[in-house]
Amino acid sequence: MASSPRSPPPAPTPEFEISRQSRLFAALSKKVIDLDELRMLAAQGVPDAAGVRATVWKLLLGYLPNDRSLWEQELAKKREQYAAFKDEFLRNPVETARRVETEGHHNVNAEHVDNGFLHRSEVTREEHPLSLGKTSAWNQFFEYSEIMEQIDRDVKRTHPDMHFFCGDSSFAKSNQESLKNVLLIFAKLNAGIRYVQGMNEILAPLFFVFRSDPDDKNAKFAEADSFFCFVELLSGFRDNFCQKLDNSAVGIQGTLAKLSQLVAKYDRELQQHLEITTEVNPQFYAFRWITLLLTQEFNFADTIHIWDTLLSDPDGPQKTLLRICCAMLILVRKRLLAGDFTSNLKLLQNYPPTNISHLLYVANKLQ
Repeated sequence: MASSPRSPPPAPTPEFEISRQSRLFAALSKKVIDLDELRMLAAQGVPDAAGVRATVWKLLLGYLPNDRSLWEQELAKKREQYAAFKDEFLRNPVETARRVETEGHHNVNAEHVDNGFLHRSEVTREEHPLSLGKTSAWNQFFEYSEIMEQIDRDVKRTHPDMHFFCGDSSFAKSNQESLKNVLLIFAKLNAGIRYVQGMNEILAPLFFVFRSDPDDKNAKFAEADSFFCFVELLSGFRDNFCQKLDNSAVGIQGTLAKLSQLVAKYDRELQQHLEITTEVNPQFYAFRWITLLLTQEFNFADTIHIWDTLLSDPDGPQKTLLRICCAMLILVRKRLLAGDFTSNLKLLQNYPPTNISHLLYVANKLQ
């Protein structure tokens, strides 16, 4: 007899895990990787012991081409491009002024130079610290200083329980610096969105997985690889971060409405009790679930396993994410149906520990 969506799947045997790992290795060893096959395997979870999650995620996000012979060339090109972004967007205005001064020093006649310093007349209005010109490095520096402060605050709060992200070690500080670099460059390249609080939480799993790559050569370029994968991941649901679209069909309110419809489809009694009887609307709890891709609802290891499944969706993570959110409600339905506004809100804003394999199994049954 087939199990119901709420009954747990049979626990995988060690033999099954070894078989899954070997199938994953076989899929990755092909000259041209079959992405449909890879998605199917990764959706069941990438075995931690395999040491291939970084490669799998890069393939799922389209950062690596499916033709293995192109990997080295493609990675070199992207990493060089990121280095150029850092040089352009992270340079301090003082360094810019010095560079302009040095370049000017080489280009003016000797009579315009006095003891190695440019005459005041050689400093253009755009390069002056008090310049209001939009192209001024100083103007841009001050314009983004508030965003830089917000990013700095958020990065320091990222997973405070993990030595990887927090603490006084040079390793943790280096990782924090990488997160800040990626987020600031993203903000400068995406003026319509810039930086939205919580983006650090979406970047963290990517950077952790890539920085933990057993291949030291790849781990060294975790910052660059994380940037491009972060951009790709956000492209699938960037409208959730765009304030102007909040109340549109494609904005966060539209996404929350889709969740409500999904819950009603599979459990109308639960949906009506939540939204009508107790008036616990999705925006009270699922706003964070959706915008932060469930990074705040589970421990970090469980989040990584959930992301294996999210990133495997060929249409982007949104549909799979909504199914997982719906499954989260179904798994605690008895408590929700017995609860009032206060108890239900508390339960959903502090989701209880759960078996992630079971959660993903239930979510899969909702297709």
